[in-house]
Amino acid sequence: VIKKMADLRLSPSLDDGGREEQLAAGILGILAPAVEQVDQKIGEVRKSQTELREHIDSLAEELRTLSEKQKVPVDLDTYIKKLANSRKRIMLVNDILQNVQDRLEKLHRNVSKETARQRAAIEVCQ
Repeated sequence: VIKKMADLRLSPSLDDGGREEQLAAGILGILAPAVEQVDQKIGEVRKSQTELREHIDSLAEELRTLSEKQKVPVDLDTYIKKLANSRKRIMLVNDILQNVQDRLEKLHRNVSKETARQRAAIEVCQ
């Protein structure tokens, strides 16, 4: 990729607009798949975290019910609190992932807009 970009920079047959367009297309070709892949992976992580949060909620409710119905030799309140803390941390990470995903979507939109703008500018010049 770097060699291709260097070739574009050194190519005497292309005018400045052609080199810029090819460079922009090359950068877009590199960034767009990476942005889409990261966006997909973030979506998968968020889905799994939502499932994990639901399992934690279910387990905490079962522990509360068990604790209320039976006198157990182990204090389950401590474990219920640990589960609640884990749930809070998962929700915090989920919020961070949502922010990252929003930024990636914005980046993807901006790259697409810039590509369309440059293509329109080139078509006008031709």
